[in-house]
Amino acid sequence: MEPQLLHSVTDSVATVVIRHPAKRNAMTAAMWASLPPLLDTLAADPGVRVLVLTGHGSTFCAGADISTLRGSPAEAQRLAVAAEEALAAFPKPTLAAVRGHCVGGGAQLAAACDLRFAEEGARFGVTPAKLGIVYPASATRRLVSLVGSATAKYLLFSGELIGTGRTLRTGLVDEVLPEGELDGRVAEYTRILVSRSQLTQGAAKEFADGRTDRDAYWSERARESGDTAEGVAAFLERRPPRFTWSVSTSARSGSAT
Repeated sequence: MEPQLLHSVTDSVATVVIRHPAKRNAMTAAMWASLPPLLDTLAADPGVRVLVLTGHGSTFCAGADISTLRGSPAEAQRLAVAAEEALAAFPKPTLAAVRGHCVGGGAQLAAACDLRFAEEGARFGVTPAKLGIVYPASATRRLVSLVGSATAKYLLFSGELIGTGRTLRTGLVDEVLPEGELDGRVAEYTRILVSRSQLTQGAAKEFADGRTDRDAYWSERARESGDTAEGVAAFLERRPPRFTWSVSTSARSGSAT
């Protein structure tokens, strides 16, 4: 089984699977490089409303394939940062579904998602101190924004792995599910996200990520979208709303920047 990123789209949910079973789904240089263009394709697809990132089998991602670091560590890190930033910039909700190990580059990718659901027994670690690598500034800031400065330093200074109890307390994960229940909960929650307004989600994602300069942009999208009128009408008529505004359609029409 060649290392690769698999993807599928079902009921408006795109699922990207990290598959490298020989090395617990460690990311090769080619896998890092393939993620940004794959995300661009999925972002432009109006049939995609939510993205789930997960690992093949019983683990999420054990980090970077160390063999790719021997030639050019700087190049490997550049690829990892580009993939992380592309995932963080994905314009629709993203969710990491984590079981098993989520370590190093795997934790970097999970942190770049909007949300993280984990199965009990999952283990998280940020391990550059074990390799003498300077963790990227952007990834460090993202980790601090999730777990706070003290926990980020604990993880970065030591490279120690922590379990789901601590990750839930510190905010690194949003939900912890009993063994065997992760996939069902992810499917349930993504169905909820698919039914909600992309207009609301897109604005909330940018504002939560610090893009407060985009208030005027989103106000204009709200006026032209029709989602607000549909939401109010559906509420008054006691029916599910049928939201039609799409990040993908807006981007193709030139409204989004």
